[in-house]
Amino acid sequence: MSYLDENARAAIRPIKRMVEDEFLARPGVIGVDIGEKVTGGRPTGRAAIVVYVCAKGPEHPRQIPVEVGGVPTDVVAESIVLHRARITHASGENPVAAERHPVLRGGIGIGPARSFRVVPPEVERAGEYVIAGTLGAFAVTLDEPGKVLGLTTFHVGCVDDSWSVGDEFVHPSRVDGGVPGADEVAVLDRAALAGAVSAAGLRMGDRPLRAEVLDIGAITGSAPAVIGSSVRKRGRTTQLTYGVVESTDATVRLDFGDGIGPRTLRDQIRVHSSERFGDHGDSGAVLVDADNRVVGLYVAGSGPTGFANPVGPVLRQLDVELLTPGVPESRRPGRGA
Repeated sequence: MSYLDENARAAIRPIKRMVEDEFLARPGVIGVDIGEKVTGGRPTGRAAIVVYVCAKGPEHPRQIPVEVGGVPTDVVAESIVLHRARITHASGENPVAAERHPVLRGGIGIGPARSFRVVPPEVERAGEYVIAGTLGAFAVTLDEPGKVLGLTTFHVGCVDDSWSVGDEFVHPSRVDGGVPGADEVAVLDRAALAGAVSAAGLRMGDRPLRAEVLDIGAITGSAPAVIGSSVRKRGRTTQLTYGVVESTDATVRLDFGDGIGPRTLRDQIRVHSSERFGDHGDSGAVLVDADNRVVGLYVAGSGPTGFANPVGPVLRQLDVELLTPGVPESRRPGRGA
């Protein structure tokens, strides 16, 4: 697969930004990106504004112009959904074998201790649901030195508009058999849902932790995602998967459910894998490059395609820096790091 150079992207970027909100307002449009135009299933080598639409025929937009400002468009059928896991509290379903880790690391399952009332059309049947996602990595707060937070997404950490600071989190999640109180590992400390970011910071409790991601190793810092580079993520559901960064210009419109509704995330990282990159329960996993630097926070996807917040805005909006083995002892947690 070929990758567009930065000069081609830079030329298209202002045109894409000018039209993306207009396109997103059209029925069926769920994303706007920059990519290579494909015709008849074959790449053309031409840079294009890529418009993602819902797969169902009636949801397709009535008209997307063939070009904008001299830049061709490419309409692609895609399904982009938030990848938290949600089951009815009473179902007894357990989608994956529950992992219990006495020492916490990134890449493991986590979820709110409370349940959530969800009604149609968001779900097929009204009921109490429990949520699972992934604890991505650890960070140190800049406003309160010494406080360690676990990073996950807003839609795992807050779920809906009923959240409050101090909400309890358990590992494993209640989806995977976690018990409120007995399995508490953190409480909600802060969150952000704006611009490029769907993120939450969980204040870690007494459980020992390490500044690493399971199956990946110690985190060495953060870096911008580089188009064409290989990345890995370790999520609660699909565990260790690999992909290649294809774009850092994706704008996607995602439905955060009752009480919050559709929100637009901009400048997202788009990753493609030869297999399934992520699935429900993987939201909150961090994308890590070949040097074990975090480049993104996984939020959504569909099959081989994944979307992630760029790590820079996540850290800035939560006012944190990543916890690494090199962080001075005075900035690290007092136990188990």
